[in-house]
Amino acid sequence: MSSPTSTIPDGEPVDPAPKPTRRTFTAEYRNKIIDEYNKAAHGEKSAVLRREGLHQSQLREWTLTRNAKADKRLLLVLDNCEHLVEVTAEISRTLLQTCPGLQILATSRERLSIAGETTIRVPSMSVPHLDRAVPLEGLRQYESVNLFTDRAVEAVPDFELTDDNKDAVAQICQRLDGLPLAIELAAVRLRAMSVQQLLDRLTDRYRLLTSGNRAAPSRQQTLRLSIDWSYELCTRQEKQLWTYLVVFAGSFDLDAVEAVCAGDLSSTDLLDLVASLVDKSILIRVDGGEVVRYRLLETLRDYGREKLQTKDRYEVLQRRHRDWYEQLVLHAEADWISPRQLKWITRLEQERFNVHRALRFCLSDANGPYAGMRIAAALLPFWLSRGLLSEGRLWLERVLAIRADEPTVDRAKALYMASVLAAMHGEIQVGSALLAEGHDICNSLENTSMYSSAGYAAGCISLYSHEPSRAIACFEKAIAGGREIEYTFCQIGSLLGIGLACMLQDHPADAVIWHETIRNVTERHGELVYRGRSSTSGGWGIWREGDPGRATAVLEQGLRLSRQVDDPVGFARSVQVLAWIKADRHHEDQAAVLLGATAGIWRDIGGLMASFLDGLTYQHQCERRVRSRLGDRKTQELMRKGRDMSIDEVAAYALGASRRAVRTQPDNIASSLTRRERQVADLVAEGLTNRMIASRLVISHRTAQGHVEHILSKLGFTSRSQIAAWVVSQVHNLNTD
Repeated sequence: MSSPTSTIPDGEPVDPAPKPTRRTFTAEYRNKIIDEYNKAAHGEKSAVLRREGLHQSQLREWTLTRNAKADKRLLLVLDNCEHLVEVTAEISRTLLQTCPGLQILATSRERLSIAGETTIRVPSMSVPHLDRAVPLEGLRQYESVNLFTDRAVEAVPDFELTDDNKDAVAQICQRLDGLPLAIELAAVRLRAMSVQQLLDRLTDRYRLLTSGNRAAPSRQQTLRLSIDWSYELCTRQEKQLWTYLVVFAGSFDLDAVEAVCAGDLSSTDLLDLVASLVDKSILIRVDGGEVVRYRLLETLRDYGREKLQTKDRYEVLQRRHRDWYEQLVLHAEADWISPRQLKWITRLEQERFNVHRALRFCLSDANGPYAGMRIAAALLPFWLSRGLLSEGRLWLERVLAIRADEPTVDRAKALYMASVLAAMHGEIQVGSALLAEGHDICNSLENTSMYSSAGYAAGCISLYSHEPSRAIACFEKAIAGGREIEYTFCQIGSLLGIGLACMLQDHPADAVIWHETIRNVTERHGELVYRGRSSTSGGWGIWREGDPGRATAVLEQGLRLSRQVDDPVGFARSVQVLAWIKADRHHEDQAAVLLGATAGIWRDIGGLMASFLDGLTYQHQCERRVRSRLGDRKTQELMRKGRDMSIDEVAAYALGASRRAVRTQPDNIASSLTRRERQVADLVAEGLTNRMIASRLVISHRTAQGHVEHILSKLGFTSRSQIAAWVVSQVHNLNTD
């Protein structure tokens, strides 16, 4: 038999009553008033409250308390209470203190901030990534696509998700940030337009998405009213910061906010405002590194841009934004050849959209050309490390297309860097013209600070023109200039260029010497990208000297280093030379898979850099040997297998194939792990993250991360999934022995 409960007073309109008093009421008095209120006729209920000088909220609180005490265990749901956060928090605090069996589930855009509160952020629905093609069946795993499809069928009963409309649907869901209300409002529009028409008109989403459910609260009937609701719940300073943050693209950190948006605010005040916008779900906290980052949903960014009242204010923010990211990029360039290189690669990848926005502003700002040239030229090490040749060339061409008032060193440097990318794209004549213009500027200014850049650029043009002797001479000038002015990026890039040029001359012994030089220099500086890339010429040269086993070991190390810094260029080169060695050692099936894998990676990178090794005799000999042994059909099948692999899968295959081909003392692998490393490997196999492993073993997160890296190195693996598979195989072997 259930305990008796009382009815909570509803939202019936009543005459204004006195404010709730702070008198102390006995439980007997409270129960008497509740019963009298419940028994009163509909029109007499407000009279009960006026007579006793009570407010309706007090009666609600008393009723909840009595119900909770009567039922012992009670779940109270408070939905959409962000507009009454203070009142809700006060009532909740009182109820929880007096009702030990009560649990409260509150939905709000802002936390209540009371003792014992646990906050669970409800994220937007999952959306497809537009940087890769997703098959039709794969789209059904995304919540946003499923919601759009369901609501589209309600609007147009014969609607289907097909190969013809799937890309447009994916873009709609992505551009609407996976917001359920926005997606539902968009789907309703299919009554009058096609999916593609809907996508084309999303540039003005607030005007388009206005046909909601009439039975829903007004704030849920249009997208604008929904965002208006959130905006009006913010303080004046929170509204101002919201509108200022629209200057950022993608995610950003607190330092950037302070530099661009602070104005007269102190660091403490700004931090409080950022925290408040996070609490109110305006800003989304993005974890995943040493520094917390934030982002605005595109829908909220568009709204904030509308609210930013003056164009002048936005231009001021854009200029501050540009200046901040110019300094960031220049700092990264100066510190590139250092133990912090991997951190800079990660940071610039995170800031990529903001850097693009800064460059775009340079194209329109009257004082922007010089800043744009400095930013674009300084980004060359990053673009090369990520294989972003087309992106780098695009921006360098854009900033150089703006004719500056007078020639400057900044323009000369940008011309040299642009010539490097032109050469890597196979446009030697274009690269030579850019190089000559850079020389003219430096000569007219009588400036010698660009010797290293000029030599490196000239060396790259000669190398990709297959003129190795000339390339070596140019690179040697760059190395000398680099040593003189500490321009180590061009210096190390030129060391690598000499190694490759030596192999084009078929001088493997010289190539190996230069490989050792690069390794020593990069180890001394803590550099990783070119240490990994030098393995191509080093392993290639060692193989040509007759030591395929040692060559394979050098190339494997290059694979691991390139994966560590996510360098597709160095990775693909090492895999390609490894394929040559496999074919030479009569492992044609492995060679075919590796040839297909490199073809897939080079296809994504593009340019002459991609076909640089393809035109060599070694590549032709490898392909002929594979086809002769396997036949065309089998070769195409295995190459297709390689092309379809992800880079992680290629790494696992290449390293695994090497171990299968040269299997020495397999039973000693496990014994190479320390007792602690074996513990960590077992926990990795259980699916624990580094932080979870650290907690389980009572060690620091950094120590746990170090153990995992040692395990990967000792086992020759590149991913945690390989560790897990290895642990399982070890257990299986023990059980079958």
